[in-house]
Amino acid sequence: MTRARATAVLLLAGLLTALLGTAPAQATGYRYWSFWQTGREGTAQQGSWTYATQGPSSARPRDGETVGFRFAVGRDAADAAKPRTAPDFAAVCDRTPHEEGRKRVAVVLDFGTDADAPGGERPPAARTACAQLPGDASAGDALAAVAKPLRYNSAALLCAIAGYPRTGCGEQADPAGPGAKTESGNDAGGNGAGPSAGLLGGIAAVLVLGAAAAWQARRRRAR
Repeated sequence: MTRARATAVLLLAGLLTALLGTAPAQATGYRYWSFWQTGREGTAQQGSWTYATQGPSSARPRDGETVGFRFAVGRDAADAAKPRTAPDFAAVCDRTPHEEGRKRVAVVLDFGTDADAPGGERPPAARTACAQLPGDASAGDALAAVAKPLRYNSAALLCAIAGYPRTGCGEQADPAGPGAKTESGNDAGGNGAGPSAGLLGGIAAVLVLGAAAAWQARRRRAR
């Protein structure tokens, strides 16, 4: 191998090693119920979901607000899947008469997709309900009024709504497992484009070994 060719091999090895360093790694996802809120009916926040900054037991929605719960695989708040039913307080609670001293809270339940379900389970159909509550009731109280049985773990993490899922609580989901897809249809461990990190690493290793062999051969000829 000529000196120029060996140099080119080394440059290619460096490039592929850099690509390997920036290749997306498989991120760990967890199955859990995320909690979402909206503003009161007639406000700018009423028509869109916002990831809740408090837990259901602490958040106290006002009359006319909507709360949502979505079961899915996610890594963190930025990655959490929103309920697929749009928040619409009027559609959920219009038939529930207002009572003096009480409040109405619309509850949206999205049990997720088959891909997000634990092994052996099928998610129930999404549904909505209107909870009529005392004025100081929490979002957790609203959930308990319309979606029993609920299941919590010892750390007060919400594990199951209306009995789903039957077991488990925030357990890790294998991002490379069968059916582990994001809502966009891509593999949960990557973006579906470009070579894998393993492939890039293999190519880089072959090129580095080739360059080393060329250097050794050149040294022998120079002796």
